[in-house]
Amino acid sequence: MLNTFVVYVENKPGVLNRVASLFRRRNFNIESLTVGHTENAGISRMTIVTDTDDSFRVEANLYKLLNVISVENITAAPSVCRELAMIKVAATAESRTQLMQLAGVFRARVVDVAPTAIVIEITGTEDKIDGLLDVLRHYGILEMVRTGRVAMSRGANGNGATLAASAAAAAADSGAPLLDTDDGMIAFSV
Repeated sequence: MLNTFVVYVENKPGVLNRVASLFRRRNFNIESLTVGHTENAGISRMTIVTDTDDSFRVEANLYKLLNVISVENITAAPSVCRELAMIKVAATAESRTQLMQLAGVFRARVVDVAPTAIVIEITGTEDKIDGLLDVLRHYGILEMVRTGRVAMSRGANGNGATLAASAAAAAADSGAPLLDTDDGMIAFSV
């Protein structure tokens, strides 16, 4: 079963490597991984989609990593999920109008037009993007790039960056000496 995790981390070198290594060591496949800045300086947000039936184990292991501030499994929670794709399609003078109309039907945008191709940008659910791809295959897809899933809980509930900022501040204020281990696990100094 696909699970979607929202993970707030400190924006420091090596954090992405630690997260990816954790999934590799535990033999979990990452279906999608997106990372970006939040509204709080120094904090990044990861959206990780993985195919596992053991979501509690994934969450527990993520919390063990150094630099992880908070983890939320939003698979069953009301949420908004989107992806972005840019698709370069072969276009002749005759097919260009049809392609532009198809883009409009899917609420996509044509972002580049060349003599032999057009680039279409689409944002939406995975199914919506897959639907457009199915229709465009007939014309000849020359190139495609697709982001991973980005997701956010609906409403005011959820971890949110405020919680992440509070956790980071609490960790910094605690003064507890932490040692960074080679595998990114937290070790307390005594």
